[in-house]
Amino acid sequence: MENQIALHERIHELFARYLDAMPGLDEAYHTMTSEAYKGGALDGKTKRLMAMTAAIVAGCRGCILFQTGEALALGASADEILEACAVAISLGGTMAAAETTRVVAYLEERGVLPSA
Repeated sequence: MENQIALHERIHELFARYLDAMPGLDEAYHTMTSEAYKGGALDGKTKRLMAMTAAIVAGCRGCILFQTGEALALGASADEILEACAVAISLGGTMAAAETTRVVAYLEERGVLPSA
């Protein structure tokens, strides 16, 4: 499996280049996501774990890595992330289980989960 941190950084870099070329979209995108993920009845960490779960079920590798990183930045533990992965697997079956391996690799690379 490819390096998940490098993949995350490359996707982020390319999307930033895209948004630079689309200034109106850039502002709208950041306004919408800032509003969606700010704390409210649900805190930001919970929202990021929810988004990570949806990304796993949808099979969006960039979203999986981004939302996992954001959840970690907001204080999510490896155990919380892995429990959210279990929910994704219960919804998405074997395809979500396969995408969960990307989360495990990312957590290992970040030093959050000991490697086997």
